[in-house]
Amino acid sequence: MAKGQFNNVLEAVGQTPMVRLRRVCGSLKTPMWVKLEFLNPGGSIKDRMAIHIINKAERDGKLKPGGTIVENTSGNTGVGVAMVAAVRGYKAIFTMPDKMSSEKVNLLKAYGAKVVITPTNVPADSPESYYETAKRIARETPGSFYVNQYHNPDNIEAHYMTTGPEIWEQTDGLIDCFVAGIGTGGTLSGAARFLKEKNPKIVVIAIDPEGSVFYNWFRDKKLIEPKVYKVEGIGEDMVTKAMDFSVVDDMVQVNDKECFQIGRRLTTEEGMFAGGSSGGAVAGALKYLAGHDHFKCAVVVLPDSGSRYLSKMFADEWMRDNSFLNETPKIGTVADLLAGHPAKVVTVTTEEKVFKVVEKMKEHDISQLPVVENGALVGLISEADLLRHMMSGTHRIVEPVGSIVKRDVRTVTPQTSLAAVSSAFAAGRDMVVVLDGTAIAGVITKIDLIDYFARTFKE
Repeated sequence: MAKGQFNNVLEAVGQTPMVRLRRVCGSLKTPMWVKLEFLNPGGSIKDRMAIHIINKAERDGKLKPGGTIVENTSGNTGVGVAMVAAVRGYKAIFTMPDKMSSEKVNLLKAYGAKVVITPTNVPADSPESYYETAKRIARETPGSFYVNQYHNPDNIEAHYMTTGPEIWEQTDGLIDCFVAGIGTGGTLSGAARFLKEKNPKIVVIAIDPEGSVFYNWFRDKKLIEPKVYKVEGIGEDMVTKAMDFSVVDDMVQVNDKECFQIGRRLTTEEGMFAGGSSGGAVAGALKYLAGHDHFKCAVVVLPDSGSRYLSKMFADEWMRDNSFLNETPKIGTVADLLAGHPAKVVTVTTEEKVFKVVEKMKEHDISQLPVVENGALVGLISEADLLRHMMSGTHRIVEPVGSIVKRDVRTVTPQTSLAAVSSAFAAGRDMVVVLDGTAIAGVITKIDLIDYFARTFKE
């Protein structure tokens, strides 16, 4: 066949280009090259691993014609697996945490796969987690094959055999610093293992988001309690067997804001439509190289496409709502409003009786109150809620208020722009709660915002 022609789309996976960054690097002395893995047919580096693992499963008789492939995925592995399943006639079932973008869910369904959504904020060993749910589905589905990307050594082998050799060849062996984000750990582990075999002096830097367990495990072998973070595709809430810490020379932490802002800059300044994990990898590389700017050739992996995140990191409203935009708040911040609105915050607990809540509302002349449980915000209760339940006879005044609390609360921080608060009111909110960490620092109603604007712009 002629060069560039393939028998099927799977043969087009790999041999992704490498491009030098120019503007995002600023005054950095080390040349930084990025490997554009989002140009794989399935839109991410996970295509490589999906094909490799399924090929081996077929050879070993673990996956037979007409079978079903099951996997827990943050989206990209699922797309790679779904692509293979579509070409080879397999069924595919995926479990995904509910923090993942709607684009990823809909893309998997477009390939003909079934998607099962699970809670994000549960332990990895919980029956509700996307790992355990996938295992259960695999056990209950005849003729199924469980990919198990987080603990499958073939994940590492895929990148040892493809990604690492490509980088070595594309840099003519001049690479002396390799940087990649870690999720399952397979990309970094496999590529780094190959590169260090070629040149043991190559420095390998792993990038991990704040809230993930890898960074503390690498530093002091302590397994921290994982925290929820927004960036997708990197970080983990458990130590995986596909992560080989022995090839890592150093690890850098990045936060959500850094991931998304650098990811957006890759698009607007370099023309590379990459996702948040790509932004995180570059952000971490910039942090490390700022203090170690002596390398001759640094290579950073950009794992996936920005098309997966149009409703999130590339949506100004979502970025603004999560305080990820560096906007100059021309009309002020929540802190500015609270400075002229120092009223004490009145709260109720879930255990307080309805009649006591009514008394508090009358005493303080307020129509809605934040509700706390063990000191933490859990929801809101309003006059309208109380009236509706009392009129319907579904709740008596001597019963605790907890069961009728509205759990959907719009929260902001003192640093949030008042433009975002105004947007929340425009979207139908009657109150927003200000959280400084986990402490309730204040509440803001529409009249509070109107009063602030009237005082601020009275000229």
